[in-house]
Amino acid sequence: MNKKTKVMVESSILIAASIILSFIKIYEAPLGGSVTLFSMVPLMIISIRHGLAWGLGSSFIFSIFKLWMGAGNFAYVPTVVGIIVVVLLDYIVAYTSIGLAGAFRKCKFSKNEKTNATVTTTLGVVLACVVRFMSHFINGAVVWYEITKNGDWNEYVHTVGMWVYSFVYNITYIGPEAIMTIIAVPTIVMILGILKKNTKNTI
Repeated sequence: MNKKTKVMVESSILIAASIILSFIKIYEAPLGGSVTLFSMVPLMIISIRHGLAWGLGSSFIFSIFKLWMGAGNFAYVPTVVGIIVVVLLDYIVAYTSIGLAGAFRKCKFSKNEKTNATVTTTLGVVLACVVRFMSHFINGAVVWYEITKNGDWNEYVHTVGMWVYSFVYNITYIGPEAIMTIIAVPTIVMILGILKKNTKNTI
């Protein structure tokens, strides 16, 4: 089995792991979105081990799965433009951005190998979480706010405006999962020595 095939097999296994973990929900927000059991972690490991191309590609596949699972939500969106925005921001961009975790894998912030691995991994994970949050945040403000602002859940929240509403709603589930992921991924990278073994293997 050649190197590319091995990476493909490994990535397939980790994508499957992310899909399985996405079904294990610690908390589910009332209007969609949930805190899952580290479902972003396997995808981030792909990016950190093998580079952005593999990370973003694998995360894109995951985004298509999430899109398929969430297709029923489109029934609530009244316009074609709204559906396109939801597809792009709530699914394609949001979940593909998880693959950004390996963005800093070859950077040198410290001469100490362990310190550098921790810093580069943490920065990559934070970047991925922030981009994912921003994607959901913008979509929540420009699409979902108008659709759900008079619902029971946000009867009073909508009075503060679409941006505050979207921030408050999305941070309730993305925030906790991001914190869990920011702790988990650098820990796994350090324990397994992933960066030390793979920094020369960008594909």
